[in-house]
Amino acid sequence: MMMWSNFFMQEEDRRRREAAGRRRAQGQHQLTPEREGKIKLGLLLSAVGATLAVLAVGTEFWVELNTYKTNGSAVCEAAHLGLWKMCTKRLWQADVPEGRDTCGPAELPGEANCTYFKFFTTGENARIFQRTTKKEVNLAAAVIAVLGLAVMALGCLCIIMVLSKGAEFLLRVGAVCFGLSGLLLLVSLEVFRHAVQALLQRVSDENPPAPALTYDYSWSLGCGVGASLVLLLGAGCFLLLTLPTWPWGSLCLKQGPRDT
Repeated sequence: MMMWSNFFMQEEDRRRREAAGRRRAQGQHQLTPEREGKIKLGLLLSAVGATLAVLAVGTEFWVELNTYKTNGSAVCEAAHLGLWKMCTKRLWQADVPEGRDTCGPAELPGEANCTYFKFFTTGENARIFQRTTKKEVNLAAAVIAVLGLAVMALGCLCIIMVLSKGAEFLLRVGAVCFGLSGLLLLVSLEVFRHAVQALLQRVSDENPPAPALTYDYSWSLGCGVGASLVLLLGAGCFLLLTLPTWPWGSLCLKQGPRDT
């Protein structure tokens, strides 16, 4: 009888030790309110960058191409394009601001014709104002931008796991993902700039001659630049949170009571 009582007491002690060990492990994985607040602020900053990135990649106002206004004509032509499609517009010259020599801006009301780039499907180059795109450069800019969005989504998932599961080791992974996504977006912007330069130089020899053009980068590209900078800033904030606390107290001289 004594043997059975000892057995049950040992089993009860083992269960209590296991429960205490689980509680200690859960306490180690729980974030302090101060640290959780800092991570949430960093996630909010990164969410702003993510919103700007999606807005930039999904819209087609990266660059505007404007023809010069001609005398004796009531309309003029302009175009705007992004990573996925282009839009040409016929605008009334009366709506164009006075003192402007070129047609535009593209946001003015007019007859629009928007088409998606065919080099994503059939591999054909697009023609805009008797100029031909260089599909390899445009395709590279789009692919790099999509990779940036994918890495950014992975970073958001890592930070959410940190907040929900207490897996702080994912904090560094999320910081790397956000930093890499910001760099990829910057690379995509630079590649797109080269695509615009290639478009302006690839002029057709057909008659009538190609019209003279001017170009201006528009608000979608500005959103892309802002998204890159905000994502890099968010990555820096998360990296700072992964660093150990600097022992400022050891650097400060402890002052004792002065003798009078």
